[in-house]
Amino acid sequence: MAPLDCTEIAVKHTHYTQKSAPCRSAGHFIRRAPGRIASVSLMVIVAWVLSIGFAAAEESAKSFFAPLQRKLIGDGFDAGRIAAIYQNGQVAFESRSVSTYFLHSEANINYKRMTNLLLIMEARTYMRSQAEALRQAQGRFGVDPEVITAIILVETKFGRYLGKQSILNILSTMATLTDREPREHLWTQLPVERRFSREQYNKKADQKAAWAYKELKAFLTYTEQHQVDPITVVGSYAGAMGIAQFMPSNILAYGRDGNGDGRINLFEDADAIHSIANYLKQYGWLPGIDRDKAYKVIYHYNHSSYYVETVLDIADRLKE
Repeated sequence: MAPLDCTEIAVKHTHYTQKSAPCRSAGHFIRRAPGRIASVSLMVIVAWVLSIGFAAAEESAKSFFAPLQRKLIGDGFDAGRIAAIYQNGQVAFESRSVSTYFLHSEANINYKRMTNLLLIMEARTYMRSQAEALRQAQGRFGVDPEVITAIILVETKFGRYLGKQSILNILSTMATLTDREPREHLWTQLPVERRFSREQYNKKADQKAAWAYKELKAFLTYTEQHQVDPITVVGSYAGAMGIAQFMPSNILAYGRDGNGDGRINLFEDADAIHSIANYLKQYGWLPGIDRDKAYKVIYHYNHSSYYVETVLDIADRLKE
């Protein structure tokens, strides 16, 4: 069976819109504003040169993965597989994305926008389209379909926003931060105006490196078990993936095959639905659970009170 390419699946859940100006209008603009065009062209050239320089620096930083590969092999991963993965041209040190993650603040996320009428209507449509998977998950795990749907809405808007970052690159980059050189390299990429203290940075790097290495091992284990090409899997800049936005260790622990194809693939709705339901059940969800207990269970999914209240509010509205 051929390895599963999660990039193709992710694209199916992503909507793009493009607008292009008519050629006549563009030509008219060029005739009327040559100075502006020259200025814009210069900006494009500068951006292009900078991007080339950044890409070259990141390619050079790829050498940071050598100790990581040795560590993975020492922990029992097949040497040939690890070498093949990290020699791939798409594997790179992800300074930009990891920098973003280091500066991320859950408090800045506006979850309340998820409760608007249009999204609630869309949630009802999603429940109808996935009625059988939701019914089976409720029977299997006892979790309300409205709660599962609310989580999928908040996490990825029903699979439309899955993230575009390479999970392999993100986790590998963070896992290298136990070493001095990659840690220094990433420090230089943090925006000066938003940097925290060096002491705080080192503390966070220590925490994230240990956590990311555990998740990287889980990711490599998962992709081998389920015949997924690790190079193709994309997700958030935190390393979460799929419609349910599970971390790899959670896929191994709580992921379930919802469509009966023998694989756990969180880019498929049925698998995501069953996996969310299993996760909540394992953290204490019971049929008829009261709101206070439901709050505590969902809090394990995302340690944000704002997030939990939004999920519960959406679920209540879907039950109306």
